[in-house]
Amino acid sequence: MKSFIIFIAIGLFFVSCKKDNFTTAPQITFKNVNPNATSTDIGSVIPDITFDITDKEGDIGFKPGSDTAFVYLKNKLTGKSDSLYFPDLQAAGKSNFKAEVTVNIATVLECKSLPGGGLHTDTLYFDVYVKDFAGNKSNVFTTGDPIYFNCR
Repeated sequence: MKSFIIFIAIGLFFVSCKKDNFTTAPQITFKNVNPNATSTDIGSVIPDITFDITDKEGDIGFKPGSDTAFVYLKNKLTGKSDSLYFPDLQAAGKSNFKAEVTVNIATVLECKSLPGGGLHTDTLYFDVYVKDFAGNKSNVFTTGDPIYFNCR
């Protein structure tokens, strides 16, 4: 009987600690960077950052001519930051919204200048967060995979 009560107590503990995936403030989780290497050469493919997003109200995405939600990126090496429109999220507007989002980092991709210049490779990481239509800010993640940027 005693072990049964302990088993029930442990089960209740894990159920009560389960985090709700759908909150008023959007929640984002890093997935990947692809490709993880690029250069300043013309024709180089600019990397994309992919992340999962959940939002209780689904008030996220891009609405032409009205308020829109944004993705915010910051290059941790250079400090350059920018806000980007969300790509088209077909399911946005539905409660308990969940999607995978991919954004291109072209606007925040820059090299750290070195004295004397020259060819070098920067290892870049980015902070990412989003805001929904109501202005609720998500958690911030730092990309887990580095981007190797060959600079001239």
